[in-house]
Amino acid sequence: MDITEFYQTFFDEADELLADMEQHLLLLDPANPDQEQMNAIFRSAHSIKGGAATFGFVKLQQTTHVLENLLDSARRHEMALTDDIINLFLEAKDIMQQQLDAHKNSQEPDEETFNYICEKLRQLALDVKEEQSAPQVEAVAGSEASDSQATMIETPILSSDAENEQTEVEDTMVEVASTMAADGHYYHHIILSDLKETDIDLMLDELKHLGEVSQVEKQHHGLEAILKTTATEEDISAVLCFVIEPEQISFKKMAVAEKAPEKNTVTEESTTTVDDAHVESQVEQPAPVQKPVAEKVTPAAEPAKAPAAPAKRPVAAATPKTESSSIRVAVEKVDQLINLVGELVITQSMLAQHSGSLEPAIYSDLLSCIAQLQRNSRDLQESVMSIRMMPMEYVFSRFPRVVRDVAGKMNKKVELNMIGSSTELDKSLIEKIIDPLTHLVRNSLDHGIEMPADRVAVGKPEAGQLTLSAEHQGGNICIEVTDDGAGLNRERILKKAISSGLAVSENMSNEEVAMLIFAPGFSTAEVVTDVSGRGVGMDVVKRNIQEMGGQIQISFEVGKGTRIRILLPLTLAILDGMSVKVHDEVFILPLGTVVSSLQPEEDDIYPLAGDEKLLQVRGEYLPLIELHRTFNIEGAQTDITQAIAVIVQSAGRRYALLVDQLVGQHQVVVKNIESNYRKVPGISAATIMGDGSVALILDVPELQRLSHTQMTNKKKNTTASAVI
Repeated sequence: MDITEFYQTFFDEADELLADMEQHLLLLDPANPDQEQMNAIFRSAHSIKGGAATFGFVKLQQTTHVLENLLDSARRHEMALTDDIINLFLEAKDIMQQQLDAHKNSQEPDEETFNYICEKLRQLALDVKEEQSAPQVEAVAGSEASDSQATMIETPILSSDAENEQTEVEDTMVEVASTMAADGHYYHHIILSDLKETDIDLMLDELKHLGEVSQVEKQHHGLEAILKTTATEEDISAVLCFVIEPEQISFKKMAVAEKAPEKNTVTEESTTTVDDAHVESQVEQPAPVQKPVAEKVTPAAEPAKAPAAPAKRPVAAATPKTESSSIRVAVEKVDQLINLVGELVITQSMLAQHSGSLEPAIYSDLLSCIAQLQRNSRDLQESVMSIRMMPMEYVFSRFPRVVRDVAGKMNKKVELNMIGSSTELDKSLIEKIIDPLTHLVRNSLDHGIEMPADRVAVGKPEAGQLTLSAEHQGGNICIEVTDDGAGLNRERILKKAISSGLAVSENMSNEEVAMLIFAPGFSTAEVVTDVSGRGVGMDVVKRNIQEMGGQIQISFEVGKGTRIRILLPLTLAILDGMSVKVHDEVFILPLGTVVSSLQPEEDDIYPLAGDEKLLQVRGEYLPLIELHRTFNIEGAQTDITQAIAVIVQSAGRRYALLVDQLVGQHQVVVKNIESNYRKVPGISAATIMGDGSVALILDVPELQRLSHTQMTNKKKNTTASAVI
């Protein structure tokens, strides 16, 4: 079997483990570290190291190994944590992510960053070792003679068999060696049970990857062998669990005789460090040495199994639950399923439309079946669409690190609050919203929240509050970025807008002034930093959100803070729409943009210069856009009082759209028109109707700009013709 088949499984799990590691590190209090968090961080590093060793990702394995040793010291309270140490651990996590990404792209990780982080981590380990060396020497000197102490330090395997040494000391030495000794070798008697016959040779190959295999005994549905390796039992289990279940793996306690060859070898190789007196004592008194050891090993076998059970228990319990409750499926397969369900919905709409002309009394059974099909199709569509839905926690989880890094760099104190992390959004939108949200958060940290001294001076708490929230509103999701900073500087924005040649006035509302910051190249920052101030990004944020079919709004209060609101559709694949007709052409309006509809009266229409018109609706004057003029449709209703005005709203602005008639409300499958044809101004996408015809989905925010541009060009042409 080709082991590369399991690469993707490892990549996915490693991504999750690294994300978990970062979250726990960010929550860790260096003054009083939580033991459960420390254990979780260690387990993440341990699992990644085991998988990296299996697949031969050497640099990732070695980086994780050095980090794991330090984490082990920290969780044993042998190393005191500080903010700098946690920052180093976070930096190591970032480099491990880079190494993992390199392997995903079939590339070798960067050698320079690998050497850099390993050197930093090793230096930290040396510093910790130096701090511990004095108390360790005193403790050893109090329990053993100086000669025995020297032998223990230089030849730990020999010292483990020393006369009068207690079992506890042996266990401690083995445990420390298995985590701290980079090149120590250990023997494991491994038993693999309930294997398929085809997996026996595969498991043997896996064991050979981990070290030197001997005394192999193949059984009908199992495998038994002795493995000489530097890996611990947990390492071996983590590696083999990529292929088999944890309960199929067991370790048998080895007798002293099985370990003897290793000790003899060490004795021969270590003659320069062990003096003649020690060697002589081993030769002259073999019985006294072996006797106490034999007595110690027998009772030690039972206690050794006791701590092993807790170590295995989380793996054995957690892994089956995860596998039984979820399944990894390629996004391409989900997209294909959604497309097929979309086609099914279109076919069902065709059946429903054609059955409308049938006589109910004669075809009642058929009509009942078609109605049932319609209900089932909608349920199926909603179920399939929910597969693509992901919680906003996927997006929000990366911001604690962003806030920590940026606030630390700017010497600001910021508390991040996250509300509605369980709110779900389509996966394609989740991936697209990350960059705009990151830019908005960094902007709030840089321009919004003040320095601690400035906040205290105006009576605010030293630490600023930054809140990320998400909630469903009808068929949309509302995402807000709120801070309690200084708010926007209205005068500075207007001054910058005037100098940039933008059309502004003093009568503009705060919301209208705030929207000016989305102009290309607009920035009021006096100093350019590596966080923001170059005038790039906010226009891109707005454009990206509009491309997702969303809208962005800003409100602020001077001295109290700023609120940025993003409205997005829950999905881009399915749309609840209202179909309208202009002559024979059918258009779809996104239902979320429709406010109301009415038939205009003559007294409510106010003409303006250049054929533009306003429609008075309940005391509000709205621009009136005649759809037949915008798209040059002949034969449409030109008498405004005989047409229908649909009031739509987008980005906080309302206008009236004039159409011939309303057809109905239904759910449509969105088809990308740009990839199948070309970009059409005023049109966002297309769909297939029940009769097989194509209907265009209107781009509501773009329509008003398009109509205004057409009217402006018409005025210019009229003026030019008059001059000629």
